[in-house]
Amino acid sequence: MSDAREWSRGDTARYFRAGTREDDKYSRGVVGLRTGSPAYPGAAVLGVEAAWRSGAGFVRFAGAQRVVDAVLARRPETVGGPDTGRTRIDAWVIGSGTDPADRSEDEARALREILSGAAPVVIDAGALDLAPGARAPFVVTPHAGEFARLRERLRIGPDDGEPTDDVRQVAAKLGGTVLRKGARTLIAAPGGEVLAVDAGTGWLATAGTGDVLAGVLGAVIAANPGAPLAEAAASAAWIHGHAARIAAGVRDGVPGHPIVALDVAEALPSAIADVLS
Repeated sequence: MSDAREWSRGDTARYFRAGTREDDKYSRGVVGLRTGSPAYPGAAVLGVEAAWRSGAGFVRFAGAQRVVDAVLARRPETVGGPDTGRTRIDAWVIGSGTDPADRSEDEARALREILSGAAPVVIDAGALDLAPGARAPFVVTPHAGEFARLRERLRIGPDDGEPTDDVRQVAAKLGGTVLRKGARTLIAAPGGEVLAVDAGTGWLATAGTGDVLAGVLGAVIAANPGAPLAEAAASAAWIHGHAARIAAGVRDGVPGHPIVALDVAEALPSAIADVLS
């Protein structure tokens, strides 16, 4: 993977800034999430929590009432309802905690409307099948298994054993940015260089951390309008990994301890403060 560019702390710092007296909730970015399901409401809760804790000024949530209730019980600052897409959204997050086999026609219609809009979209988990043909700028976030299925859907042959080439190939075929999650996360936009982010700790390999990453991605993209999506995505992945290291107590050779996804979300403000120091 010698041709991947290592994304650094300094690179990441460019995508975060301290608030100023001139800021308002809109200038810090508005994130919309259409995630979770009655079967997996926690995915929505984790994504919303992460978006708030990554610095979003306003978070809107659209989904089934049961999921809205779970989100508001944890984060009452959120504006929730069955449809929040008629108002300003700077970046969308869709798909976390959903199963395409359970998708209703109304839900499919709502997701396709998001993917046909102007706001960039983070496409996670159960919405990955909708990425081909999307007109909005987007970032897909597959883990290894989802990446293999995405290749099959795109009718790309078996991988050649070189991960950077595989990510480039899928990005070119999709026409959007690809963030392939793993111990070494790889990000590529069509025709662009591959960016690499080291997860930093194996404690991050636990359920729900991908939902947290999706929320971070939404917040970073919303706060940096017009920025290259691959760079914003790499910055989100880096800060997500740094928050995990802080949460797990990994430092100066200390191996750290187990964490859960919510620990990572709660450590995001400390991670951001650190890169701004």
